[in-house]
Amino acid sequence: MQSEDLVPTSKRPRQPVVAVTGAASGIGRELCAKLVSSADFRRVVAIDEERGDIREATWRVIDVRDPLLANRISDIDVLVHLAGDYALDSDPVERRAYNLRAAQTVLTACAAARVRRVVLVTSAMVYGAAPDNEVPLPEDAPVAAEPDTGVVGDHLEIESLVRRSLRSHPGLEVTVVRPAAIVGPGIDTVITRHFESPRLLTVKGCTPRWQFCHLDDLISALELAARGAVTGVVAVGCDGWLEQEQVEELSAIRRFELPAGLTFGTAQRLHRLGITPAPATDLHYVVYPWVVDCASLREAGWKPAWTNEAAFRQLLELREDATTVVGRRLPVKEATLTAAGATVAVIGTAAIVRQVRKKRRQ
Repeated sequence: MQSEDLVPTSKRPRQPVVAVTGAASGIGRELCAKLVSSADFRRVVAIDEERGDIREATWRVIDVRDPLLANRISDIDVLVHLAGDYALDSDPVERRAYNLRAAQTVLTACAAARVRRVVLVTSAMVYGAAPDNEVPLPEDAPVAAEPDTGVVGDHLEIESLVRRSLRSHPGLEVTVVRPAAIVGPGIDTVITRHFESPRLLTVKGCTPRWQFCHLDDLISALELAARGAVTGVVAVGCDGWLEQEQVEELSAIRRFELPAGLTFGTAQRLHRLGITPAPATDLHYVVYPWVVDCASLREAGWKPAWTNEAAFRQLLELREDATTVVGRRLPVKEATLTAAGATVAVIGTAAIVRQVRKKRRQ
């Protein structure tokens, strides 16, 4: 026997098989396209209710809420869950039912199928936006957002599901990625709509700080999370932030400053009347700071490719295709009138009426 036969040979660890839910469109499609070209994964499995156009992926057509999902992911090592409904015109009750059922089914199926790692995306909004927030907020800052009927409430419920799942399935590794305000092609949120208004709503006595997360940087962060380079709670966004004055200068949109009580009271009444689907608490995220420190990604060697200024400039370029009147994009369903736009419209109109009446009395 040759002496070299006695020397053990080291084998490279088997590359994992990664699955992406919601892979046919949106962020799921973008991540899938990125992963199929990565040498870090042996195979990419794309999961959605319909087959998408990423040919290099292995497609499995199934609703992620289907309990049979566990049978379809028995060969998966890592799953990134991106199937969700966060459209502004979705019915809030139906949206939440879908998002929670999808997250619950994915977590349960992954535990049953012995998937090693699950990556979910929520939002840095779960930290809450408040006038006295630390800038930036550390990743381990308390989750202080108010539970409500909006998208933020969905994220809070999903993170609650994650905590329960970790207790029930201690062998399952779950990474929660919390992006700042996402910017990029196809992104339509309360934050991006804010900059389609003729005025930027601000609250007296408090100046917001603006941090964005470009879609490209979110994708690169998710790839790191899928590889296991970052775990636990992971915040992602551009370095630093923009001051309100910088935002106004770049956008050429002037502010519309109101007292906090009047602002949130009006927004809540509009929501109660069914004029806006989003609760008044959504306004917190356009008037108060919620900047995050991306310490975990930074320690893993990650750097954002986009600056806040560059991401904001693209947001402004993308909004040029949209026609917005007092917060309402045309043509659009009534439900997509944002709380910020409606508040500015109602209070602004009242202010104009008062001015006209005052002039008439003079």
